[in-house]
Amino acid sequence: MLEDWNNVSFIIFIEVVPNTGTFLYNYVTFKNVDLQENIYIICRTLAPERCVFGIMMDVSAFLGIATVYVRYKQVEALLDDEVKLQRLNCFGLVLGWMSSFGMCVVANFQKTTLFSMHMVGAVLTFGVGALYILVQTLLSHYMQPHIHSKTTFVVRLTILVWTLGSIISSILNFPLPGYVPHMVSTVSEWFLAFSFISFFLTYIRDFQVVVPATDLNLKIYPPLTPCPKTQQQ
Repeated sequence: MLEDWNNVSFIIFIEVVPNTGTFLYNYVTFKNVDLQENIYIICRTLAPERCVFGIMMDVSAFLGIATVYVRYKQVEALLDDEVKLQRLNCFGLVLGWMSSFGMCVVANFQKTTLFSMHMVGAVLTFGVGALYILVQTLLSHYMQPHIHSKTTFVVRLTILVWTLGSIISSILNFPLPGYVPHMVSTVSEWFLAFSFISFFLTYIRDFQVVVPATDLNLKIYPPLTPCPKTQQQ
């Protein structure tokens, strides 16, 4: 648990809660569903589950936008003289915001309402989101060992492989008939969702050295050191 709330790492906890809660709520509350059905998809299409799903996904999307921006500002401050990495960082910001916007599209255009838009949102969320994870993993590689430890890079690389493997597995098995391909596709979707949650959890250590200033800018303290406590006015 955090020692205090003076840094912005609490954003990660606030974001993970609705994300995790969305999937757990859908799984626990949807009763009498055949195991062959994809509960994750069903709860995006039927009321009242889809209503709760939409609300929590919208909240997660806005928190995702905030998380991506904080990460962008942190890397920008730490790599002030690296032009190429700054461009990669800007590219990551765009990808992260596109992925977060995709969550809103998925939440508000259910599969049974407008399938084409729902699929666009899914591609933005998971496809573009996977590219965002790739960009951040590359940045972590270039930032080690002075800013990031090798362990951080390895963990993010592992999650990247996990994410790409889940996407490939889901795409390959989704159109195939039969029980086994359907279950593999279903499990792959759940794995994909939790890989994104796991990746954002890796930001906790980084965000513990970022505190909001009184002018609403972000102050970046030396990496891997605790940020000073706010002095009493």
